[in-house]
Amino acid sequence: MTTVTSNDGTTIAYTRIGAGPAVVLVDGALCHRTFGPNESLAEQLAQQFTVYTYDRRGRGDSGDTGPYAVEREFEDLGAMVKEAGGSAHVYGISSGGALALAAANAGLPVDRLAVFEVPFVTDHSRPPIPVDLKDRTRELVAAGKRGGAVAAFMREGVNLPAPVVAMMRLMPAWRGLKRLAHTLPYDLTLLGDDTGSGDPLPRQRWAQITAPTLVIAGGKSPQPMQNAMRALTDAAPGAQHHTLEGQTHIVKATALAPVLTEFFTA
Repeated sequence: MTTVTSNDGTTIAYTRIGAGPAVVLVDGALCHRTFGPNESLAEQLAQQFTVYTYDRRGRGDSGDTGPYAVEREFEDLGAMVKEAGGSAHVYGISSGGALALAAANAGLPVDRLAVFEVPFVTDHSRPPIPVDLKDRTRELVAAGKRGGAVAAFMREGVNLPAPVVAMMRLMPAWRGLKRLAHTLPYDLTLLGDDTGSGDPLPRQRWAQITAPTLVIAGGKSPQPMQNAMRALTDAAPGAQHHTLEGQTHIVKATALAPVLTEFFTA
């Protein structure tokens, strides 16, 4: 583990492996560099790239200087890109994709940008994400009900069926999810109220992105997610869409890595 200091003094922990052009991987909700899909993806990409995985603030070995603001996460990712040499390819999964998109739009020096299944809701084929979910998860964590916060996020944010969430509570990974429950309001803040309502995406939200952008969806993911990624492709300037056949939101690194490698080396 190595650390870098973000603009507000927060320590950001990261791991670097491989050799070649720099790629920074951005985790989604309830994940960090050793708890989630990006660790195995980094191992696959390290055959051709120098890959940086990092703990977003409040997670793993990184600090969590308050108060939270989306701009601080831009600065954290910017510190990683600076550490990688001043510019880098960036890949974000789920809400990490929302962070990567927003940071690139704010001027982060990104060579190429790829995102996988950013959890937007762009039509009414599933319920919208409640606008008060952010506040309710924060209140549940403050009350010591971390499991309740995770369950609410899984049911109302991710739209998982209640029996699935009940089964998740019995799995060993649930303890790790509860440890990260205090960061759920961060991810919901990143998404914003206007990307989970079921309405069309804001056309100007990503107008300042200049990097070539790849939007990826799993071919076996629920139709609302696939619809949202096509809507994002239409809304992001010059973006291209790719369906990863046979994959869901729990994407396999061995399936994803070749697609990212081809895009990052184009």
